[in-house]
Amino acid sequence: MSDAKLADVLSALLEETRSLEAAPSSVSGAKHRSIKLDTNENPFPLPLPVMQSAIAALKGHHLYPEDDNVGLREAAANAYGFNQDQVIAGNGSSELLSVIYKAFLAPGDSVAMLSPGFSFNRKLASLQGARFIEVKWDESYMLPMKQLLSGPAQDAKFIVLSNPNNPSGTFVPVADVDSLATQSNRLIVLDEAYVDFAPDDALRLVHRHPNLLVLRTFSKSYSAAGLRIGFGFGHPDLIGRLRNIQNLFNMNVIAHAVGISILSNRTAYSDNHKHIKEERERVTTALSHLGFSVIPSHANFLLARVPPGRKGTWWQTSLRDENIFIAAFPEDGLEDYIRVSIGKKDEMDAFISAAGRILKKLVPHETSVTSQ
Repeated sequence: MSDAKLADVLSALLEETRSLEAAPSSVSGAKHRSIKLDTNENPFPLPLPVMQSAIAALKGHHLYPEDDNVGLREAAANAYGFNQDQVIAGNGSSELLSVIYKAFLAPGDSVAMLSPGFSFNRKLASLQGARFIEVKWDESYMLPMKQLLSGPAQDAKFIVLSNPNNPSGTFVPVADVDSLATQSNRLIVLDEAYVDFAPDDALRLVHRHPNLLVLRTFSKSYSAAGLRIGFGFGHPDLIGRLRNIQNLFNMNVIAHAVGISILSNRTAYSDNHKHIKEERERVTTALSHLGFSVIPSHANFLLARVPPGRKGTWWQTSLRDENIFIAAFPEDGLEDYIRVSIGKKDEMDAFISAAGRILKKLVPHETSVTSQ
């Protein structure tokens, strides 16, 4: 295609899409040979009955999956105490977020999110040509009720709140979510991706608040990140409209089967969740002894301020040189932090040992530089 023709093609893109940079090619393979602690997956295999359901589902690979995810939605409704028309199922909760943004936002509209929060929301707002309002958490990570109900955020079409929050891992009491939904007449999108590692959840509030939509995923606590299984729970009039704008056959037959099986075998994950909570505390203590400042977490990851002298991205690179992948952030206020997923004990031992080795190499160097 000539340069002139390409320019014509690109000029036909929507302004919101045209303003994006072309996504670069990615390099695959390296993480599979390393310790992957950067995207908060659950490191354990599926329980045997769930794995068997996936294998059995392959027999139906030549057929389209069930339209409207009826069986999966029915299973989720029964498991969590809802009617089927109160449930939407998606290709991960990220697809459901995308559907919500498309349903509510036109160019010039605004959406509010607690910040720092799940950064994917910024992209979703940008694609709709919407204004993204970030309401800052305070240092105690309590819900800033006044800022959400007044000021710039009061014009937002909806509010996005993750509980536990990503990337901090902090948790706000469900009573505060209840109060926010009571005082606001806007949609509250409550993302509970990590709630199975927290002390409480807000699903029961859906029955009381027609303006509350709760999202769940099986990626974090149920070892199904690669299968993309997510749910939304809300009022039937809202859920029905969101289902109407989903892609046709948005989920595959294996995800359907695994989702239904997980819902029937949730107790099989008890030891899995117990391990992650215990490792979370052990790694918190170990990092604290190394000079990191760790925010108390209710998720399957830790956000830690690194020791003085280097930024989070420096630690990310140094750990990658040790074949350990962790997350760092370019956002204002997070430059001095790293986020570490909780994996198996041997993985966390390797991470702690590598952090200790890096610190030992760093400290003498910093001392000599300081003395010059």
